[in-house]
Amino acid sequence: MTAMLITDIGELTTNVGVPGDPCGTMTDAAVLVEGARIAWVGTAAEARRFLHPSASDAPEIGGAPLEVVDAGGRAVVPGFVDSHTHLVFGGDRADEFAARMSGTPYAAGGIRRTVAATRAASDDELRRRLAGFVAELHAQGTTTFEIKTGYGLTVHDEARLARLASEVTSEVTFLGAHVVPAEYAEARDEYVELVCGAMLERCAPHSRWIDVFCERGAFTPDESRRVLAAGIAHGLLPRVHGNQLGPGDGVQIAVALGAASVDHCTYLDEADVAALAGSDTVATLLPGVEFSTRQPYPDARRLIDAGVTVALASDCNPGSSFTSSMPLMIALAVREMRMTPAEAVWAATAGGARALRRDDVGAIAPRMRADLVLLDAPTRVHLAYRPGVPLVDAVWKDGVRL
Repeated sequence: MTAMLITDIGELTTNVGVPGDPCGTMTDAAVLVEGARIAWVGTAAEARRFLHPSASDAPEIGGAPLEVVDAGGRAVVPGFVDSHTHLVFGGDRADEFAARMSGTPYAAGGIRRTVAATRAASDDELRRRLAGFVAELHAQGTTTFEIKTGYGLTVHDEARLARLASEVTSEVTFLGAHVVPAEYAEARDEYVELVCGAMLERCAPHSRWIDVFCERGAFTPDESRRVLAAGIAHGLLPRVHGNQLGPGDGVQIAVALGAASVDHCTYLDEADVAALAGSDTVATLLPGVEFSTRQPYPDARRLIDAGVTVALASDCNPGSSFTSSMPLMIALAVREMRMTPAEAVWAATAGGARALRRDDVGAIAPRMRADLVLLDAPTRVHLAYRPGVPLVDAVWKDGVRL
C-alpha cells in the first residue's frame, strides 16, 4: 500500500463542519493518505511524527514508502463533485450559442439536433470524445462526476450511451425522458411507454439513477411521475430536471418521490422553497446554463437562508452549458447567485456528494476517498476572486495523482 503526506497546507477545506464554518477550515495543516483513503488529518506540526527520525529520503508508514508533498503554504480542497453532466454525445451546437447571444431565446428543442448527431456517431467516436471530456474534468479538479444518457432516445442508442458512460463513472443516469424524439412527435404516449418499458429494461443494468426533464417542451408532470415510478420499480434512484424555463411541478414531484436532487431550480415559489427545506432533496444549481442562455440565475441566497441544501454542477452539454469547469461554476455562484466563496466551494464538493448520496467523497477526513485538489493559491477564495485562471496545480483521485 502506498502512503503520501501532504504537509505545509496553508488552508485546508475539510468540509467537516464546525459552527459558523461548514468548510471546516484548518490552517497550517497536513493530510496523510494510505492507499485510496485518507488516514489522518491534522496540523503540519503534528505530522512531523510520521517522518522517519533518520531523515531518510523515503520514510515509511506501516512498512510502505512515504511520499512527502510540500504544499508550500497553498490551499487544498476536496475534489470537486459534478453531479449533473451530459458528456456522451455527438455533434456541435455553436451556431445556437451564437444565435442566443444575438437575441434568440433558448428552447429545449435543440436537443433533437444532438440526438441526430449522436445516433450517427460510432461507439469509438463517442468513447474518444468522452475520454477528452473526462481529461478536462480531471485537469480542473473534478474527481467524481455523474453522466446522463438522453441523446439517443432509441432503445439501442440509450443503452449504448449508458454502457459507454458506465466505463468511466459509477454515477450513470438514465434520461430517456429528455425530450420526445421527432419520430414520436404525434405519439407521445407510445414514447413514454417505450421509456418506461424496453428502454428502461436495457439501460437499468448500466445505471444508478432515473431522471426526467419535467418542463414545457419536454415532459408533463403526469408523464414525469410515470417515468420516475417506472425507474424506481427497477431499482433506480430518482432525480429531476425541474423549474428551469418557468414555474412548474418539478420540485414538488422530486420532493414527493424522495429524489436525491432537483436540478436547475430557476423559477421557484414559496411552496417550492418550503418543500425543499423540509426534505432531503438537494437543489442542484447550474449557473453555466444561465451564463450560456442569458436566463435569470437561480437565487441561491434565498435557498440557503431557508435551510435548503444546495449543490453546484456544470450541466456540461452541447446546447445550454458547454463547459466542464467547476471553478467557473464557483465563480458564477459567488458573482451572480449571492453565495459566499465558502458556500460555493462547499456546494461544489460536499453539496455535490449529497446530490449523489455519496458519503465517501466531498470531504477531507479519515476513511474518505483521497480525492484532493492542490490550488496554486493561498485560499479557496481565489477560485472566485481569480475567475478563468487555471489555479488547479495538482489533483489526486483515490490517492493517485492524475
